[in-house]
Amino acid sequence: MNHIILVSGGVKSGKSEFAEYLASKERDVTYVALSENRPDDKSWNEKVKLHQLRRPKSWKLIETENLIPIIKVDKGVLLIDSLGGFIVNSLKKKEDDWRNCLNNLLYHLTKYKNKIIIVGEQTGWGLVSEYEIGNLYTDRLGTSLKEITKISKENWITINGKAIKLDSMFFDIPK
Repeated sequence: MNHIILVSGGVKSGKSEFAEYLASKERDVTYVALSENRPDDKSWNEKVKLHQLRRPKSWKLIETENLIPIIKVDKGVLLIDSLGGFIVNSLKKKEDDWRNCLNNLLYHLTKYKNKIIIVGEQTGWGLVSEYEIGNLYTDRLGTSLKEITKISKENWITINGKAIKLDSMFFDIPK
């Protein structure tokens, strides 16, 4: 049976650090970095370097823009950081294709034999983007987080360096 843990939070909330802490208790961890290569983005590369310095040398690393092939084959415990990379790669898809992609992700997450720790950004707490693509990103990310929460065994949110376990203090919103 799979064991999915979702850790979400805003920028600089501590979500990646907390996910890394949870993964540090495991053996055979594969860190999945979901982002495009940005060689000319100095700020981005500094963030990547900080993440690299925090990770144990024993963890395997997969850098990819395509998550689904990674979770089709068991690679031990996965730490996926972060869901936003999956969303960025879906922005050019039409709504039906996007929904199929999300359903495919959910299916493979539930079939994965080992623990998966997923980091997801919370973007809907701030400004509404003046750009259509920004709102599409926020909408798809929010939908993805909601759907992954439904299949997760543990759901955490990080705020200001604190982690709160949502499963012990929530009420499902009625449809």
